[in-house]
Amino acid sequence: MYYPTDAHSRRTFRTKEGKAVTPHQWAVYDFTRTIPCGRVTTYKDMCTALGEGSPRSVGTALRRNPFAPFVPCHRIVASDGSVGGFRGSWGVGKQKRDTKAPTKLLDAKGETIDNCKDKVSMLMREGVNFTPHGRLSDMNVIWRG
Repeated sequence: MYYPTDAHSRRTFRTKEGKAVTPHQWAVYDFTRTIPCGRVTTYKDMCTALGEGSPRSVGTALRRNPFAPFVPCHRIVASDGSVGGFRGSWGVGKQKRDTKAPTKLLDAKGETIDNCKDKVSMLMREGVNFTPHGRLSDMNVIWRG
């Protein structure tokens, strides 16, 4: 996957929708690329490490990530250890809510894909485990860079 690293390439890069990537988004994507497989960080910890933005601005940048899975946005969770958001949805179980419409994706059988359960599955394949209620089973997997 093409991922611009020099200043000129970043200024001229456009997403498939023709939009420029902001300096804050680049900072979020660069930091996200450093999160090791099998670890996660939180939206809040990312803001602290970057010295800018808010958890919400980090989430917005990740929701617009044009470099997935090269920029592994699934490795960011909420500060309380819950799964957080993924592809415009938030949480699993009772915490679940849609943050934009439409968020329903269909699999090959025409069944709805649950975005956040998909995120949990991706993280579990990397060795990050969750309780049945969608929270990290071990908070020691949180990586703060």
